[in-house]
Amino acid sequence: MKNSTPWQTLHRKKRFSLWRGLAFPLFVLFLLIPPVAAFTASPPVTPRAQTLMRSTSARINQDLQNKGFHLGAPVFVRIFKIPGTLEVWLGKDGRFQLFKEYSICCYSGYPGPKLMEGDWQSPEGFYTVSARQMNPNSSYHLAFNVGYPNAFDRARHRTGSSIMVHGECSSRGCFAMGNKQMEEIYLLTHAALAAGQKEFALHIFPFRLTARNLFKFRSSPWINFWKKLRPGYDYFEQFHKAPVVNVVDGNYRIQGAPFEVAMLTNSKDEQQ
Repeated sequence: MKNSTPWQTLHRKKRFSLWRGLAFPLFVLFLLIPPVAAFTASPPVTPRAQTLMRSTSARINQDLQNKGFHLGAPVFVRIFKIPGTLEVWLGKDGRFQLFKEYSICCYSGYPGPKLMEGDWQSPEGFYTVSARQMNPNSSYHLAFNVGYPNAFDRARHRTGSSIMVHGECSSRGCFAMGNKQMEEIYLLTHAALAAGQKEFALHIFPFRLTARNLFKFRSSPWINFWKKLRPGYDYFEQFHKAPVVNVVDGNYRIQGAPFEVAMLTNSKDEQQ
């Protein structure tokens, strides 16, 4: 091997110095920039689901326009076991506005939370749905997982899995919406997640948690549990924004809820 000339040695040193000067800033930049997939993650899709969503979009696009909404707007969903309705709210001007109310075709059980696997009871509480919970391959047409059990449920050792909002009209703990209605619900939620909404809130209640209804059902063994849900219900009713819901010491805490209402979740005798 030939000896390097002084000029070649100097040239190699300069190239090494240049690389060393660039390597550290590039390494830092690599650490600071999250993977592109984190920004582009979308709910799963199949050719069949794409075809269904395309035809559904054509069906409801005029209704969206007439009400001042657009496909891909942020979404918020509420379910009321009594009278058996599912509401889809869409974001507009910084708040959620009601787009449509759908009749539930079939759900399992009675007012009150789900307690264990196989009890055929539908859950109640505050849940969230992310892209990975969407199921275009459901044997019940289309579906998404409600996220049961959540942290509140797990703190009470409640069990169960695969609780869905889905098509068809039969239920073993799920909320069955019928196929045509589920196509619309699925399209609206899928579009919101695909447009960048990280997850959407899904609130499931036994009925509208007004003072009158709570008084009417005051003899129920679940009255204290429903009082735990009321601050989240009241927050949305007042602000039309999805409340930030945390579970602290096994109880729901609604960020920004009025103090006198939030106090309902602190009672020592509420073990449900």
